[in-house]
Amino acid sequence: MKLIIDDADTKAISRLVEYYPIDGVTTNPSILAKSGRQPFEVLKEIRSIIGQELELHVQVVARDAAGMLDDAHRIVSELGEGTFVKVPSVPEGFKAMKAMHAEGINITATAIYTPMQGFVAAKAGASYAAPYVNRIDNMGYDGVGVAKAIHDVFRANDLPCEVLAASFKNSQQVLDLARHGIGAATVAPAVIDGLVKNAAIDAAVDAFVADFEGLVGAGKTMATL
Repeated sequence: MKLIIDDADTKAISRLVEYYPIDGVTTNPSILAKSGRQPFEVLKEIRSIIGQELELHVQVVARDAAGMLDDAHRIVSELGEGTFVKVPSVPEGFKAMKAMHAEGINITATAIYTPMQGFVAAKAGASYAAPYVNRIDNMGYDGVGVAKAIHDVFRANDLPCEVLAASFKNSQQVLDLARHGIGAATVAPAVIDGLVKNAAIDAAVDAFVADFEGLVGAGKTMATL
């Protein structure tokens, strides 16, 4: 499962890319608005941080298929051909996806709440389908279950599309999907940090260091013996 950052905070992205095996960054119009900066200004900075080798997902804003295609052309021209264009999984979006796929544009289908949305998006040419796990939970349904169902539909129908699960509230949701073999999860920085944050882990490391320093002296490491 790919691990992707869901944020436009360039300081947070820089830190996470430095420490963790990150595969890319996703953004959406709401995330970009929180940055308080012009969209392409912050997106170009993100691209400079992660390089062309990591994925960058950027969402169209137009509501009709022709406008979505225009948005896609601008996104790709500004940020590189490897950029994934996020398209809402609605009728105009499916129409746009078909046109983008014909042009070889990478597509991430977003705003997915049901397995059938994911199925149609994959048939329309999407490389990723992004169900909103926590939002689905908040509607009274099983977000993790929906993400798993979409993954199973893709595999059962031999569709070349992966689930890019989004909207998480805790690390357990991420673990459940990793165990199922979901293609990718895009996660807020706080949740990524929480994947490995545990007082017991810190205590174990502190104990190892204390025992070693008790043997060879304070501040000593293997390199300074």
